[in-house]
Amino acid sequence: MMDTSRSPSEASGFSRKLAATIIIVYMVVTLIPISWMVATSFKSVDSAISYPPEVFFEPSLEGYVNLFTNRSRQPKDYLDSLPPPDTWYEELVRSREMVITGPSKFLPRYSNSLIIGFGATFFSVFLGSLAAYALSRFKVPLKDDLLFFILSTRMFPPIAVAVPIFIMYRKLGLGDTHVGMIILYTVVNLSLSVWLLKGFMDEIPREYEEAAMIDGYSRMQAFFKVVLPQATTGIAATAIFCMIFSWNEYAFAVLLTQFNAQTAPPFIPTIIGEGGLDWPAIGAGTTLFLIPVMIFTVVLRKHLLRGITFGAVRK
Repeated sequence: MMDTSRSPSEASGFSRKLAATIIIVYMVVTLIPISWMVATSFKSVDSAISYPPEVFFEPSLEGYVNLFTNRSRQPKDYLDSLPPPDTWYEELVRSREMVITGPSKFLPRYSNSLIIGFGATFFSVFLGSLAAYALSRFKVPLKDDLLFFILSTRMFPPIAVAVPIFIMYRKLGLGDTHVGMIILYTVVNLSLSVWLLKGFMDEIPREYEEAAMIDGYSRMQAFFKVVLPQATTGIAATAIFCMIFSWNEYAFAVLLTQFNAQTAPPFIPTIIGEGGLDWPAIGAGTTLFLIPVMIFTVVLRKHLLRGITFGAVRK
């Protein structure tokens, strides 16, 4: 006989356990490299390159000291002539027969990533919201063709247009500038932003804004005060995807920036060339690089799943 004790759409106990097992295995496999990277940031240089790899080790902040400072190796006679170190990190550097010559470039590069990443995300979502609203609510000539053209910009890697962009930026004076990188990342993200947000705009009933306009709101007031709050889940999901691209992008950052607007992704690998294979400093830089986008995602996490599945089921 057919079991009618539970709904056909309800998962069986075995299915739930299987799904939980798959999720746990996937989570463990995903977290192993991240955990190893974080652990490496708290190792000494000797411990980081030891073989076999050390799982249990004495924690050290050498990687973070090396990340934030420039150091120079000096002969022992010179080190003996110096006064005693004033701070614990100077003592740590002296133990490696080096002296601190000044701060590294990591903080400025990290600041550039924050400015460019969040700036590009804001403009991508803002402009994408306006375009998505127009395409959702108005009769735009050749709308389907226009949407396909917008989508087609995601069908080839952005680096394919690197040379024309490099020449254009050099002519316009936008190379190695924050404004230039924000514009570039905004343009690259805009197609994704428009397509995602248009789906959310389509799901918001037109009656909401029509009622607002009857009450005396203008079209723009209805958009900002009625439509945008209703599209919060879509905006949050879109912002996360745009932020991840802007934050992690490497190829354009290498090609178009050198000093003023260089971000952290092209800078972190250069640490390898400063005094040998300094894996703890690489681990420290990468760990700190993960924090902002992780916080950004966690803050918006309650909107992410709802935003991804919004509109998937139509009544």
